[in-house]
Amino acid sequence: MNPILECRDLTKRYGNKTALDQISFSLMPGKIIGLLGPNGSGKTTLIKLLNGLLVPTEGHVFIDGLAPGVETKRFVSYLPERTYLNSWMKVCDIIGFFQDFYEDFDKARAYDMLKRLNINPSDRLGTMSKGTKEKVQLILVMSRRARLYCLDEPIAGVDPAARDYILSTIIQNYDENATILISTHLISDVENILDDVVFIQNGHIRMIDSVENIRFNQGKSVDTLFREVFKC
Repeated sequence: MNPILECRDLTKRYGNKTALDQISFSLMPGKIIGLLGPNGSGKTTLIKLLNGLLVPTEGHVFIDGLAPGVETKRFVSYLPERTYLNSWMKVCDIIGFFQDFYEDFDKARAYDMLKRLNINPSDRLGTMSKGTKEKVQLILVMSRRARLYCLDEPIAGVDPAARDYILSTIIQNYDENATILISTHLISDVENILDDVVFIQNGHIRMIDSVENIRFNQGKSVDTLFREVFKC
């Protein structure tokens, strides 16, 4: 089995600031993986590189053996950390737009999730709370039959009840052969759904391990280990 994601000496600089510093690692498919680190650790930069929104300064990144580009966008579903949809748009119109744009978009799945989360497809985004907008964006992303889902801070800025909805939506709506990469610093909220974790700090990979190994070998939760490593 080939890695779904591979980074080789990947470096990204913004002027004199180094966001990622020669990181090398690979991730296998079929898992939910936490990309965990403090704010400013390089999580968003890495996810943008995976989605072709940034170009590496040095090194390489491969998605299922391909450099990020048109081909990888066919099977990578990306949730950015900020709202990008126009507030005047109705949810049903956005679903139609996604269906036209992505071949792997499952319209029936999208409407099913809307129904389960009590969201009216005829509502405009501008009338919704922040938490509901977050849910709509996640529904759009998870309604694709993608091989890799990149979720950048999917539960930041929403209340605990909304977080529960979002996490349950994630685990109930992806293929077992797909991979989900979740970037967050809210470890305790996501720990129970993770298979593996990647600890990142100041542009360096601090640790990659399975949640099971951390609990068995170190006798502590991922959240506890995270706080020890990053002195939170």
